[in-house]
Amino acid sequence: MRNYKTYSVEEAKSRMERYCAYRERCHKEVHQKLVEMRMIPEAVDLILHHLITQNYLNETRFSQAFVRGKFRIKKWGKHRIIRELKSRNISKYNIKLGLKEVPEEEYLTVFHELSEKRWQQLASEENLQKKKKKFTDYLIYRGWESQLIWEKLRELVS
Repeated sequence: MRNYKTYSVEEAKSRMERYCAYRERCHKEVHQKLVEMRMIPEAVDLILHHLITQNYLNETRFSQAFVRGKFRIKKWGKHRIIRELKSRNISKYNIKLGLKEVPEEEYLTVFHELSEKRWQQLASEENLQKKKKKFTDYLIYRGWESQLIWEKLRELVS
């Protein structure tokens, strides 16, 4: 039999305060962590309530930080960001607020830079059909809108 560490509600609260202070977290992550700590459902609710009222946990702040990070660091498009936020049970309202963190002009600039860089990386590909497929697959996987991709592809091929 495994020996699991048990936590009092106060110990769990302070651990979760540190966990949330380290970086922005969503409710789902914190809930999962508390379940892993083997906290009973009543204690989980109590701790979540404490973290929200003390502003350690804020889904609006989380979604804004998430969008900024994934866009600026990983260069993800809106579709991928939305999909990832939905998988974390973030509300449509907070997803919308988060997406406002990226100005449209910057969004398009990053898309054009990323797509041109990818097109250059595929320069050694002889077969134009394969090159187009690799190019579109790459950008679709990263969540960029297909109409942007097709417009860019027409621009690059012509």
